[in-house]
Amino acid sequence: MQELDAKIALLIDADNSPASKIDVILSELAKYGVANVRRAYGNWTNPSLKPWEDQLHEYAIRPVQQFDYTKGKNATDVALVIDAMDLLYTQRLDAFCIVSSDSDFTPLVMRILTSGHKVYGFGEKKTPPPFVNACSKFIYLEALSEAIGKSNETNGATEEKSTKILKKDRKLVHLLCNAVEAVCADDGWSHLGKVGQQIANQASFDPRNYGYRKLSELIEAISIFEIKRDNQVIWVKNKQPRKQMEPMNLLPELTNNITN
Repeated sequence: MQELDAKIALLIDADNSPASKIDVILSELAKYGVANVRRAYGNWTNPSLKPWEDQLHEYAIRPVQQFDYTKGKNATDVALVIDAMDLLYTQRLDAFCIVSSDSDFTPLVMRILTSGHKVYGFGEKKTPPPFVNACSKFIYLEALSEAIGKSNETNGATEEKSTKILKKDRKLVHLLCNAVEAVCADDGWSHLGKVGQQIANQASFDPRNYGYRKLSELIEAISIFEIKRDNQVIWVKNKQPRKQMEPMNLLPELTNNITN
């Protein structure tokens, strides 16, 4: 099955998601498949959910009513989790999309992943890291908006500041370096496409979360890799050469083995 034919269940925690972002969410989700199931959960008698009303009709999203039975308890989360598990066992789906900025869905994501389904997450930058890291791919809603309206024109000061900030992100640096190392050829050069695949297999990652539309732009901005282009193909190589064991370091070990 081609990725664009994938059947996706879109489950929205309306209590913790802005209605104004649903258009960019659906536009992004269309890159991965078709949202056959579209549901939004919340207490629709609550005036705070009023902005969602027009969006539900326009984008064919079914509202699921969940009353607040106990003050201080989020019944919406429970309803969404129950529906997700029902869909997991009764529908032939390829992936789930959970829209929320609440970390309570982390166990649900991990359970869905064990069944071989991908989980796409969307939420604001305030989303706790456990939920972000659990998803197959998590995209900040602010990053989607910035990518759409971002100008190609930047000044040198902004680029330099961005590079410094990126280099200080040790998690990002290790992720990129490990991915490049994992797929490199004998000459140390790695095909950027394979680097992207390697990253997708081991982490929830999207370059737009760092302010760049493409992985190639992020790779260039972080300035720790050599880059070469062969027509449309981009190759990257770590500027710091891999440490190789010197032949002389093996002599004591070989001598001991012969003696013994």
